[in-house]
Amino acid sequence: MRILLLLISTVCLLNAKVSWKSALKQKPDWYSTSEAHDLAEKVMLYQRDNGGWPKNTDFSVNLDKDALKKLAQQRDDLKDTTIDNGATYTPLKFLTLVWLAKANPTLESSIHRGLSFLLKSQYPNGGWPQRPHNSGYGLHITYNDGAMIGVMSYLRDLLEEDPAFLKDAEKAAIKKTLAKGLDCILKTQIRVNGKPSVWCAQHHAKTLLPAKARSYEHPSFSGGESAGIVRYLMEIKDPSPEVRASIEGAVTWFRAHQITGIRVDKKDGNRIIVQDVNASPLWARFSDLKTGKPIFSGRDGIIKSSFHEIETERRNGYAWYVSNPRSILKDYPKWKTSLKD
Repeated sequence: MRILLLLISTVCLLNAKVSWKSALKQKPDWYSTSEAHDLAEKVMLYQRDNGGWPKNTDFSVNLDKDALKKLAQQRDDLKDTTIDNGATYTPLKFLTLVWLAKANPTLESSIHRGLSFLLKSQYPNGGWPQRPHNSGYGLHITYNDGAMIGVMSYLRDLLEEDPAFLKDAEKAAIKKTLAKGLDCILKTQIRVNGKPSVWCAQHHAKTLLPAKARSYEHPSFSGGESAGIVRYLMEIKDPSPEVRASIEGAVTWFRAHQITGIRVDKKDGNRIIVQDVNASPLWARFSDLKTGKPIFSGRDGIIKSSFHEIETERRNGYAWYVSNPRSILKDYPKWKTSLKD
């Protein structure tokens, strides 16, 4: 496989017209073009030997011979394989689209290896770590930045698409995997006085309790990540009573913890909070597990109650307020009426 990938280096030296950021947004007929296949060849160059991909990679960049040599040397380095920031499942989405447009055995092999990585990375309790071959907080069950939900959404969509390359054993494994993942979602939902609320951005792999990640990411109620989880649950056809209760609990929490009368703005290049009675509701990225009030933290790890108390670098470099629960509250009535009695 490595030799094959190096043989296509002349293709990879070409500049792509379509950027990686827009690669999943093209018209259907584009995925059968030579440009799409050239980009797919580049994507496969970055795939590690365990089937996963690193994060924050622009697969459409021009590659020279030195870059190709470096990539070849990194293929057996598994520590950077991750599902963080869309890694692994996003390349797989793209390769799947290209294969569906024009079947290719090399693409198929890469997709099978990527699927194997995702399936093997799942914990027995149904959760996914951010980095299965790393250490520290990377081993937590990770909802942060849509990691676990991104994996589950890709697997669900793949199963529904049912492409010809998908083997019967893979279909059965994906069904089992999704069921375990859903069970993990329900079990990690934080309960307050026995009632379901929302989730933390990451949960301990064994205890399933809210867990700390980076110094400024404390165990907490998470507004942004929880919205993504609820969206996934709302897309389940004929949801069980447990799933319905989970959604109802989260919606109740979103309604109770929305913040009105403020908006995030910029002044002299810095984010500030501005009073605005007409502003749409916001939610804190993190809220205290005991009080439910918003919490903020700098790189020193000290929890503050005000956005303006943390250093400028963290105020500007992190999303402390989120808006995505708005779409959940907007779509909730329609979801409610769609339920079968």
